[in-house]
Amino acid sequence: MLPGRIAACGSQGMKRAIVVGSGAGGAMAARELAPAFDVTIIEAGTDFRRFDRDLAFAERLRSSRLLVDPRMIRVLFPAMQVRIADDRMALVNGVALGGTTTLATANALRCDEALLGLGIDLGTEFEALYAELPISTAHERRWRAVTRELYGVCEALGLDPVVTPKLVDHERCNRCGRCVLGCPTGAKWDSRLIVDGAVELGARVLTKTRVERVVMGDGGSSPGRGRATGVMVRRGVRREFLPADLVVLAAGGLGTPAILQRSGVPTEDRLFVDPVLCVAAPLSGSHQDEEVPMPFIVKGAGCIISPYFDYLSFFFAPTWRRPRDDIAALMIKLADSESGSVTGGRVRKGLTDRDRARLEAATETCTQILVRLGARRGSVFLGMLNAGHPGGMVPLTGRERDPLHPEHLPQNLYLADASLLPESLGRPPMLTIMALARRVARLCTERFA
Repeated sequence: MLPGRIAACGSQGMKRAIVVGSGAGGAMAARELAPAFDVTIIEAGTDFRRFDRDLAFAERLRSSRLLVDPRMIRVLFPAMQVRIADDRMALVNGVALGGTTTLATANALRCDEALLGLGIDLGTEFEALYAELPISTAHERRWRAVTRELYGVCEALGLDPVVTPKLVDHERCNRCGRCVLGCPTGAKWDSRLIVDGAVELGARVLTKTRVERVVMGDGGSSPGRGRATGVMVRRGVRREFLPADLVVLAAGGLGTPAILQRSGVPTEDRLFVDPVLCVAAPLSGSHQDEEVPMPFIVKGAGCIISPYFDYLSFFFAPTWRRPRDDIAALMIKLADSESGSVTGGRVRKGLTDRDRARLEAATETCTQILVRLGARRGSVFLGMLNAGHPGGMVPLTGRERDPLHPEHLPQNLYLADASLLPESLGRPPMLTIMALARRVARLCTERFA
C-alpha cells in the first residue's frame, strides 16, 4: 500500500531515489541505483496479468461484430492500452508492472547508431547486458515450415534475412505465438525480473500509483536551474507528495513527456512511434499464430520486415476475420519521421509523405514475398496501422553526451527511456533502452549517492 509519507531520510541514511515506470528503462535504472539509494519504483498500472482467455472465445466475439474499436482491447486485456492518433493509427503501450516489455516479443537488438553519432558509446553497457541476459537465436531450430519457407523466399529475393536474437528460455517455450498477450509458460523475459532484482536489493514498488508531476524546489526561476524535491502522485482519489533526492522518469515515450509538461518542463515536438503495418494473405494451415513472433528480420529502406501474426488486427480489423491458423503475415516496422507531439495528454502523430512512400514500397516487397510463398496477389490484405515504440521528445544532443542529462532539466531529474533517443530506430528498442538506463543510473550514482 502507498505509505503515508516516505521518511525524511532514506533507509540507513541513504539518499532517496524515485524511479517512475517499471518497463525496460525504469526497471534497469532502479536495480542499478538500489545498492546506493533508497529506491522507490512507481508504476501507474497494477500487477501484470496475461491474456488467458481461449482465443476461440475471442474469435466468436469478433464474429459478433462487437469488437469495433481497438481501444476496447482493455476489456479483454487490461494490461494493454490503445490510443488512436492521426491516420487511425493505434498507439499501444503496456499499463502494468513490467510496462510494455510484457507485451513485447523479446527481441534483443543493439540499435545505437544514432547515439554513436552523437559520441555516446554504450559498448560497456551492452557487454554487461549480453553477459547477464538469456539472449540467443536457438528458436531457429524449432521454426515451423512456413517460417522456413519465408526465410528461403527472402534469401532467394536477395533480401539477406537475419535470425532475430531473442530473450527467451527456449526450453520452456511451447511456441504458442502469444508473446504479445503475456507468455503462459514464463519462457519470455520481461523487465519484472529486473524489478525483482531491485526489490532484493531493498527497493520498494508502488503499483496503481500515477505520477502527476515532478515538484520543483528553490534554485532558480527556470526548472533547469532548480532541483526536483519529489513527485506528486495520485492513487485512486488520494493525492500525496513523495520526497526524493533524485528523480528518474522512465514512464515511456508518451508518459514521460506528459509528466514533464505538467511539471513545467518543456519538451520538443519530435515524437516518433515506429509505425507497424502487417501485410497478409490466406495460407491454409500456416499456423503462423503458433510461431515465435519476428523470428527473422529483413532490413529495408527506413524499415524492417519480419514474419508476425498481428493480434490487434486479428481482433479488430475486418479483413482479418478468418481462421487464425490460415493467415500468413509480414510486419513492416517503419522508422518514421520525428514529427509528432504529446500535449496535455493528447497525442498528435500521423504519417508524413516520406513515411507513406516507405510504407508503400515495403508493402510491395511483402506482397512479392507472399506471392513467392504461394499466395495470389489479389488475395493479399492489410492489417491495421499501429505503433508501440514512442520516443524522441527530449532528444539527446552532442552537448549532453557525457552527462546524458538534457541541460534544461533540473539538475537531479534524469530520464531513462526512449524519450532521450534522437531519432526513430525502426527496430525493437528494448535492449538499447536498457543500456541507456544502465549508463544513466551509473552517472546518477557517481553524482548524487
